Order: sequence, then structure tokens, then C-alpha cells
Amino acid sequence: MSAPRDIHDGEHARGRVGPLAGHPHTNPPLDVDALLDDPATRIIVCCGSGGVGKTTTSAALALRAAERGRKVVVLTIDPARRLAQSMGIEALDNIPRPVPHLAPTGGGSLDAMMLDMKRTFDEVVESQASPEKAAQILANPFYVALSSSFAGTQEYMAMEKLGQLHKDARRTGRWDLIIVDTPPSRSALDFLDAPERLSSFLDGRFIRILLAPARGPARLMTAGLSAITGALTKILGAQVLKDLSTFVTAFDTLFGGFRQRATKTFELLQAPGTAFLVVAAPEPDALREASYFVERLEEEQMPLAGLVVNRASRSPLGGISGEQALAAAERLSGADEAHLTSGLLRLAAERARLVARESRLRQRFSAVHPHVPTVVVPALSTDVHDLEGLRRVGELLSA
Repeated sequence: MSAPRDIHDGEHARGRVGPLAGHPHTNPPLDVDALLDDPATRIIVCCGSGGVGKTTTSAALALRAAERGRKVVVLTIDPARRLAQSMGIEALDNIPRPVPHLAPTGGGSLDAMMLDMKRTFDEVVESQASPEKAAQILANPFYVALSSSFAGTQEYMAMEKLGQLHKDARRTGRWDLIIVDTPPSRSALDFLDAPERLSSFLDGRFIRILLAPARGPARLMTAGLSAITGALTKILGAQVLKDLSTFVTAFDTLFGGFRQRATKTFELLQAPGTAFLVVAAPEPDALREASYFVERLEEEQMPLAGLVVNRASRSPLGGISGEQALAAAERLSGADEAHLTSGLLRLAAERARLVARESRLRQRFSAVHPHVPTVVVPALSTDVHDLEGLRRVGELLSA
């Protein structure tokens, strides 16, 4: 992959961005309602770095689509408890459940679920192995570690669950739109890279050493291999090495299925009917991550619907600039009776500076990616804690 172009907020931006930073650039508007209403749109993937509001955005899109007539299932990743409660469900789990108290039109519906990483992994093992082999794998301590905490497992299982939901939707007709909230990874690219990372782990040299006795005839157990396993026994202990070898040998029978499904899901993400929404906050790191993801989607020929700039600051000044507000505050600072007004003007000036900074960051993104449709969603004064809050976010997304 070519090196991504930098859009950081600095005086010496590299590449195309620096010379263009002083000129206004505006991306085309993102028509969210057209995207949700289009029956050809079958999957929407909300992606971006952690902490930018992907989960709330996903839930708001799902609610709006359902109330406009779509049959929707939303897969959320680790939602805040208040968000689960806002959807009228005390505890989301690995099974899609109807969201109550909706006001849908035209037969719309909304189911919600939360990814249970380990349960999804267990289901894959149980569906692909014999009961005896599955029990052996599920009880193995290395499988427990892999399914619970291995880097990339959550992202991989999100793709597994997406594949399952798509298959169920085609078989039953229960849903005509799947909305996926990707895991809160440090890097937005982790979602697309997870299958390759898991494949690399299972194809690694260490794993091949452990599999050699099981895959080949006894004569392959050469003195060199015996020396390696002897050294590993000294380092790890005989029982640990036995557990690991047993796990790898048992899991090897499932690996082809993992690869095949990962390939199919990747192709599904590239297919017409899938739309990626990149979600970012108006901050340098988040927009840089969004820029990386946009370039990666283009390289992988995956359909990008647009960018959501979430939690943007609102200007409190109307037509007054930050400099004007600060100058007015300076003039009033000597008068005791105007102390409060002066303080408010200073706060307004700081807010105006923040709004201007966010605007420059968006312009820099636009200079690098001028054709990406964009919607800017202002920050709410309170957290979203009910369906009405999600409706409000949906309205702002569609404004």
C-alpha cells in the first residue's frame, strides 16, 4: 500500500495539503436518507478509529432506516449500557432481538444485537467440528486465550457475525439491511486486516513446527525438530507445550473453513449493495485515520458512501469572529459591572477558535479527498440515553 497522505493540523503539512490548506475546499454533501432508502443498499459498515461515536451513529442510522420502512438488524460492538437502554433493551447479547417502542412506516422493523466475541468463536467451532473435536478445542486453554484476547479476534469475529447475518437474511428474508458497528480499535484498518493477521498467526513458523508431526510421516521427526521441541519443553514446560500442540493440531482441521469464510466476507464487503461510512471526530488523529481508511477502501475496491464528521463544535457567535469577541472582552475587562459579559465573550472567542480549527482540518481532508461525500454532525449538549436522542442524531445525520 502506498504511503498515506498526511492531513495533520500543523504549520508544515506534508504533500499536497500544505499549499492547499489556505484555500476553501468543500466536499459534496452526503445524502444519508437516500442511502438508507435505497433498497439496493443491503449492508452499511460504520468504521473509524476508537472513540469517535461509531456505535451511536450505527444505532441512529438503524433506527432512522427502520422508521422509514426498512427491516434492519444492527450489530453493535461493546455499546455503553445507556445506549443499550436507549434502544429499550436492558442487555444486548449475541442474538438479534426486537427493539420495542418504534414508530415504523411501511413494515419497517429493527433488531439489535451486541457482538459476543467468544460466543461467536465458539459457534464457529461447534458448527465446523464434530462434537468430540469441538469439545476438545473449547476446553483447551490456548483456545480460551485465542478466543478471548488475541489481537484482532474481535475484528475477525465481527466479520464472522456479518457473514452469518447476511446468510440468515438471504435465507429467511427477516432483514433487508444490516448495519455493522466495527470494533473500537486504535486503528480503523484493524477491521480489514484482522483475517490476514489471524491467517498469519496460524500459518506462522512456530505453528508449522508444532503441526509437523501431525501433518507428515514419522520420518519427518528429525533430530532438528526433536531438538526444537526439546528446547520449547524446557522453556514452556511439558504440559504447556502439550496443550498448545493439541490445540494447534485440533484447530488445523478448521482453518480451511476460516479462510474460506473470510474470503467470502471480504468479497461481500466489495460487492454492490455494501456501503462504508467512515466516522471521524474533528481532530487530527481521527481525520488522519479516516484518510488512511478512505485510501485503503479505494485500493481494495470497496464501496465508500461517505464521511461522517461527528461531534463538531457549534459556533455561538453568529456573524461575529473570535477576534472581534476577544477585542470586545478586552474593552469590557476594566469595568466591574461588565465582568460577566467579558468572561462570556472570552469563552465565545475560544469556541470560535475551536470551530475555525475544526473547519481547517475538514478543509485539509477535503483537499486530499475532494470527492468523498461528507456530513458534519454537531455535538449534542447531552449524552444519548433514549430513542428520542437517537432520532435526533438521525435527523442531524440527514440534515
